[in-house]
Amino acid sequence: MKMEKARHALELTQEETETVSGLKVSQHEPGHEQSFYEEFALKGIRVDRVEPGLIVCTFKVPSRLTNATGNFSSGAIANLIDEVGGAVVHIEGLPMNVSVDMSISFLSTAKIYDELEIISRVLGKKGGYFGTSVLLRNKATGELIAEGRHSLLGKQASKM
Repeated sequence: MKMEKARHALELTQEETETVSGLKVSQHEPGHEQSFYEEFALKGIRVDRVEPGLIVCTFKVPSRLTNATGNFSSGAIANLIDEVGGAVVHIEGLPMNVSVDMSISFLSTAKIYDELEIISRVLGKKGGYFGTSVLLRNKATGELIAEGRHSLLGKQASKM
């Protein structure tokens, strides 16, 4: 009975099926064009400052990343924490690090068109393991929207 309820809840309506069927996602050629993901989820991030172990960005919440109540969706917040937390530990010439753990405290909400400041810091490094902290703050009010702790694992630079 519970499985049947779950299956029914996940079924798409005819309109949803048609919307999904109508999406045109072309094959992505890395390095030549933005992927669907980059265009949808990351478009609009402005990097304001980069220092060793620190990235400060600004992001205006677009309507495409809000939920039914008009708030910046928790999934989009988690995505930003993953991306900006990973960017602060990226080393040119090495593959991107892999997220192994993420903890997010959702402290407030952001609405469509709110401008957010995103601050990502390296907390520490041991071998190929990194810890980062990412804060999302409403730029106009200073209110903290979310705080994320992010652990990543990647290849180390060769010592040769």
